[in-house]
Amino acid sequence: MAKRSFLSRWIPARFRKSHPLVHVVRLHGAIGVGSPLKPPLTAKDLDPLLERAFRKGLAAVALQVNSPGGSPVQSALIYSRIRSLADEFKVPVFVFCEDVAASGGYWLACAGDEIYADESSVVGSIGVISAGFGFVEAISKLGIERRVHTSGENKSILDPFQPQKQEDVDRLLSLQADVHGAFKALVRARRGTKLRGQEAELFSGAFWAGQKALELGLIDGIGHMHDVLKKKFGDKLVLKNIPVSQGWGLKRLGFGAFAEFPAASMDALESRALWARFGL
Repeated sequence: MAKRSFLSRWIPARFRKSHPLVHVVRLHGAIGVGSPLKPPLTAKDLDPLLERAFRKGLAAVALQVNSPGGSPVQSALIYSRIRSLADEFKVPVFVFCEDVAASGGYWLACAGDEIYADESSVVGSIGVISAGFGFVEAISKLGIERRVHTSGENKSILDPFQPQKQEDVDRLLSLQADVHGAFKALVRARRGTKLRGQEAELFSGAFWAGQKALELGLIDGIGHMHDVLKKKFGDKLVLKNIPVSQGWGLKRLGFGAFAEFPAASMDALESRALWARFGL
């Protein structure tokens, strides 16, 4: 027995069977939208991180989600990858919402077998939005003539420099309805009978603080990662952060983005607008 105790001192805690190991992954930022110093959350960029996070023998994987949303396609791809790895390695996933898990951020949260949040976390926004500007009168006052040549009658729909057409708006709304339908189906499948309240409210695009989200069944509890996981796995729990790989050189310091500064600046503005919707 003494020999066993001596050896245990030289074995890292995460390799001892008596110490449950949980890998922690932080998903922070707008989905599919980056900034000069912050890469976007995309399936391609996150895949190496997620592959390092999942393996056999883990007690669980914990996801810290802090996202105002963004691309529905990237949200779906990231969600699908998380669930695929969780099923492959038979590892439960626990999600912990930080400031915001809304829109695409809540889509990611649904990858968890259980979802937790702080009382002040913003959760929900199960909807689809498209926003833009119209510059028709502005270019007219400046004496600018808009010239558009297309092959295909619908190629220039919703052009911000041309008058808005109702048939174009109807087409966009139809597309949004399809995406919204996929979002609603996902939430129903993942939350099931936990959902409470009328669907007209749940899927209206509204968002709530943590306690109300709990009452509506969008999350499973109010709690923080360390406290919740210790209650589940005991005081010998070992948490291991799985960091994002940054690479080396100027790109690691954020300078690589300046090669495409105009596009990066627009992405940064879009990212800022997503956060601003939730008062952040």
